[in-house]
Amino acid sequence: MLWVAEGEALWSAQAGASGRSCAGCHGDAAVSMKGVAARYPVYFAESGQPIDLQSRINVCRKVNQKAAPFPLESRELLALSAFIGKQSRGMPITTGEDKRLEPFRARGQELYEQRQGQLNFSCANCHDDNWGKRLASSVIPQSHPTGYPLYRLEWQSMGSLQRRLRNCMVGVRAEPYPYGSQEYVELELFLMTRAKGMPLETPAVRP
Repeated sequence: MLWVAEGEALWSAQAGASGRSCAGCHGDAAVSMKGVAARYPVYFAESGQPIDLQSRINVCRKVNQKAAPFPLESRELLALSAFIGKQSRGMPITTGEDKRLEPFRARGQELYEQRQGQLNFSCANCHDDNWGKRLASSVIPQSHPTGYPLYRLEWQSMGSLQRRLRNCMVGVRAEPYPYGSQEYVELELFLMTRAKGMPLETPAVRP
């Protein structure tokens, strides 16, 4: 919740050459951002591709505030994402209702089922075939990303879903994609559509 408090301060802070704040355009986040995080990733017409919440924040910074985008996985971007996400906490996930997202969701599913790395594992090998079992002392979940960005005890910090996906790729000894890669967005899109109807938990806590 310390990150959420920082995000709330950033929401109201003027930034960039325009001198605008998020609140200056969107007003009270409890009203304007309610339900927003529960539908991301969304189709972004300007690029013709899906976009995740953190990238959408950076688009607003660049275009509307005339400010430099926050570095991916930076404390500021995680804090603002957590604050925005909290406005939808407890609401059902609705990701994927836009039919234009379907080919990207399908690609995300292909990535999820694709074996990779020196261990030749896919995401599905762990999270579909072996969920509920243990990997060392940790229970293997069903890969429902309902709480990101979240605080992991392992990290002693907040982190995005992309950070977690990178951890998994390193774990199977595969080369992780760079932060911001479209592959991560498509994976998130697939995972969030799998979790459709589940309540958003942002910001959650995990082991």
